[in-house]
Amino acid sequence: MPILRLVAGRILLSIVTLLIVSLIIFGVLEVLPGDVATRILGRDATPEALELLRAKLGLNDPAPLRYLHWLGGLLSGDFGQSLVSSRPVTDILAPRIYNTVLLSAYAFLLYLPLTIVPALIQAIRRDRPVDHGLSIVTLVLLSMPDFLLATMLLFTFVVLVPVLPAISLVDHSSDAMDYLRAMTLPALTLAIVMAVYAVRMLRDNLIEVLDSDYVRMAELKGLSARRVLLRHALPNALVPTLNVTALNLAYLVGGVVVVEKVFSYPGFGSLLVDSLQLRDLPVIEATVMIAALVYVGANLIADVAAVLLNPRLRTA
Repeated sequence: MPILRLVAGRILLSIVTLLIVSLIIFGVLEVLPGDVATRILGRDATPEALELLRAKLGLNDPAPLRYLHWLGGLLSGDFGQSLVSSRPVTDILAPRIYNTVLLSAYAFLLYLPLTIVPALIQAIRRDRPVDHGLSIVTLVLLSMPDFLLATMLLFTFVVLVPVLPAISLVDHSSDAMDYLRAMTLPALTLAIVMAVYAVRMLRDNLIEVLDSDYVRMAELKGLSARRVLLRHALPNALVPTLNVTALNLAYLVGGVVVVEKVFSYPGFGSLLVDSLQLRDLPVIEATVMIAALVYVGANLIADVAAVLLNPRLRTA
């Protein structure tokens, strides 16, 4: 079937992309300045002790051999051990990924209404004051750095209206309400950052679809404006926005470093920063590969969903 061939081809392309990404990640980390053994033992360590530790960690092996060993571990689900703490990388990643997944899911739930509702209002009231006002707000938010938006929300809901915590710290003892309160400000920041990219595209797509012949035909048949908008126009306008949504999903996993740092949220992005500072190569490699996997997977899902939602693409 054409759809199955398309999906199989995209999956194969995604696998090749991930393989190329793994080569780039390993090569870039090879040329990073600094030495893990020196960071572990300190600057006062003797050359003999440094050499013994490098041999123990396998840092003296040829780069191709280390890459193949690392790639084989990835394929078998073994990310190795942290060079700094000697703990399995999976044990370090698991709670951080859990926290980021919860934060991402919360942010995505906020992202949907923050994207769809303004775009619908602008499309229905195009070229009117409400459309211009929302466009100005979108442009302002679009030009605002993540950390500035996070700081403004922090000031608003912690200082002016003190209803949320300033620091989003959670651990294994936190209950559902603790997580909800801790994640609200970071999730709202992420949702706004993602929504401003998608609102403008969805608004333009909706206007184009509302002017199309099949929508006008539905209106002439006597269908209500609400039914025409939600059942006929919105699904077709969402198709071009799927790629932006896919990029936003990838951003949720790999690009939340700034937001997590501002709110001190113990997630995936902050772990990557800490690992880079310590030059903990196995943790860095694992985090970046997971982010790349999510990025490629999100784009794969968006491509397949676009084909399934658009009959013209299915026919082609």
